[in-house]
Amino acid sequence: MMAKKNILITGGAKRVGAQSVRYLHAQGANILLHYRASKDEAVALADELNRQRPDSVRIHQAELQNINALQELANAAEQVWGGVDVIVNNASAFYATAMGEVTDSQWDDLLGSNLKSPFFLIQALTPILQSRNGCVVNIVDIHAERGLEGYPVYSIAKAGLVALTKILAKELAPQIRVNAVAPGAILWPDHDLTEQQKLEIQAKVALQRTGCPDDIAKAIAYLIYDAEYITGQVITVDGGRTLFS
Repeated sequence: MMAKKNILITGGAKRVGAQSVRYLHAQGANILLHYRASKDEAVALADELNRQRPDSVRIHQAELQNINALQELANAAEQVWGGVDVIVNNASAFYATAMGEVTDSQWDDLLGSNLKSPFFLIQALTPILQSRNGCVVNIVDIHAERGLEGYPVYSIAKAGLVALTKILAKELAPQIRVNAVAPGAILWPDHDLTEQQKLEIQAKVALQRTGCPDDIAKAIAYLIYDAEYITGQVITVDGGRTLFS
């Protein structure tokens, strides 16, 4: 069992976020689980984990691109169990945007969810994190480095989140560490991919398989608990995908 931490995870109700909640909870953490629209999933996950350890998970709904709602989440995070020690910026919008057809609202949505919201959440919680020698883990993407064709705005947003990770590691040192995890092929996206497309993606992975959500959760846990001399870094968890063009 690791030392108890109070952890805020954004977008923690589904997919990789939900498994990260389960994994970190199993290490003894208290979790403030943020969700936007997935109330049923958030409630079910909180109930499941609170049955294991009472009052160890609380949920908070917020549209993070609404600065007032974001501040309300930050206020809750300052107070819960005496204050958060960790922010995991996991919430993310992800969808294709064809060049020549990108709209202003798509730009604002993708940059807002992937870059603006993490920045302002970190800024709002800097005082409590400083007082607790806390840390931040941003969930970026291997396509921040090499853009995903057909997803230019998303790729730009994640590249910005990598830049945010590195500059805030300087700005917030020495009290707060800021790092990131860059997943590769972990879970297939919600939109359909053909079996041929999946095979083509796996063929470009050195380990010849997709990862699993626990691979990301373990990397997050490492950066929280065991990386006391690491800041401003991106851990790539992609089975060797970025070794290939």
